[in-house]
Formats: sequence, structure tokens, C-alpha cells
Amino acid sequence: MTTPLKETIGRYGAWSLGLRSEDPARRGELAEAAAELEELGYGAVWLGGNSAARNAVPLVEATSGIAVGTSIQSIWEHEADAAAADFTELEAARPGRFVLGLGVSHAGFAQQYHRPYSALVSYLDGLDAAGVPADRRVLAALGPRSLRLARERSAGTIPYLVTAEYTAHAREILGEGPLLAPELGVVLERDPARARALARAFLSFYLTLPNYTGNFLRHGFTEDDLADGGSDRLVDALFAWGDEDRIHERITAFRQAGADHLALQVIDDGPQDALPREAWRRLADLLA
Repeated sequence: MTTPLKETIGRYGAWSLGLRSEDPARRGELAEAAAELEELGYGAVWLGGNSAARNAVPLVEATSGIAVGTSIQSIWEHEADAAAADFTELEAARPGRFVLGLGVSHAGFAQQYHRPYSALVSYLDGLDAAGVPADRRVLAALGPRSLRLARERSAGTIPYLVTAEYTAHAREILGEGPLLAPELGVVLERDPARARALARAFLSFYLTLPNYTGNFLRHGFTEDDLADGGSDRLVDALFAWGDEDRIHERITAFRQAGADHLALQVIDDGPQDALPREAWRRLADLLA
């Protein structure tokens, strides 16, 4: 019997746009960073943006046990047959190392965006037909229907930009078995004004996307919370910031709400494709 993903992925992972680079000149840098994340005790690397199995290959090859997942692979940009073929190839070379994280992305990012839930169901049908096991894929679910789909047809869910309260809601729908692995932005900044400013600069783009704003409104926030880059209440619910004790407290709140695993994304004023290796080290110390 295959060990459930939630029992092998560890409690914490690193979510990063930088680790999905396709620049051949950066291959060695990415491999070195992934190897260090494994040494630091992270259980997974989550490749941000519209990532695919090919982005995972150099990281899987550079490590021995850490899981490498897409967060997410857009169903509009990668046909199910092609995704299945890439999964099968990587699985044959490095069994058990790659996690296929799938999502419907957003209407503005895909011309063919239409009836996303039905499209995701059809995509999963295609993966089933091609032999991709349900227990090696996860869904970026937010709404109740998508959470139920993740429960029934995947190993679980990797929701992005959510709160501890949302996490408890998702756990109630999923039940105890499936993996619940939310992303959590971490701002290693003690000054409240600067920490919130960094978080708002990051959040501003996402406040233009109805998938996220609709989810905030479903879970107790108001239009006022979405204005002017986000209220303090919204920012403080979505991000862990402050000194070590405060950040640890926020991480613990997500764990107590039902998260099996947290995909931690460092938020700072550097380029989004940078590798915040010193911050990953600080976080590893905090988590230990």
C-alpha cells in the first residue's frame, strides 16, 4: 500500500517562484538551493507560477527525498495527455518524488477559460485514463465544490492566499484523510508599518483577481477590507510577520486549524524570482 502523501511530505515546505526558472544558466544555483532546503529539513519545494514537471527535474535530481510539486500547473496551458506523459517520465526516473499540483488559474490568464470546474473534472478524467494516480496529485481548491473534488479525486488541496479560519473551513469539508497544505506568506520584519507595507505591495496584484477576492468575501471580509491595498485585518490574517514569536504564533494557528503542511513563501522587497536563502535558513531555525 502506498503511504499517503500527507504522511511523507513533512510539516513545512518552501514555496518559490525563483525555483521554477527555465534559464539553463541558473540550473546549478537552483540545484544547490534545493539541496540546502532538504538539508534544512523542509519536506517539500513548491514551484510557484505556471510550473510543470520539467521545472521540477533539476531539483529532483539534486536531492534525495524532498518532494517537489507544482503550485500550480495550469490546466489551460498543459494538455492532460502531455502532463501525464511528463509525470510518468519523471516518476519512472525518480519514483515518488514529484507531486502534480493542478489549478484552473484565472480568467485573465487563459483565452480558453470557460466553466473552470467542469474543465478541471474533465482534466482529471484525462489523467485517470493516462494512469496518473489520484494520490500523487493535489488541487488548488478554494470554493466548496472544488474542495469536495480535491477530497474525492486527489490527495488533497494546496490553497493559496488563505487564512487560518479558511483552513479550518477547508478541513471540515475535506475530512481528516486528505492533505491540506495551504501557502502562507512570511514577512521577516519586526516593524509593523514596514511589514504591512511589504505585504500590501505583494497583495495588490491578487486583489485584482476575483477568485481570491470572492473567497475573502465569502469568509467574513468586506469590500472595505479589499480597498487601498487591504486592511490591517486582511493583511494580518493572510501573512505571518513580526518577530520570531509572532511568526511562530501565526504558523501555529494554521496548524491548529487543520493544516497538515504549510508552504511558506518569503515576502520581501527583492525580485520575485530571487532565492531568499538566508530567509529560508532563518525560518528553518524558527520552525525547529
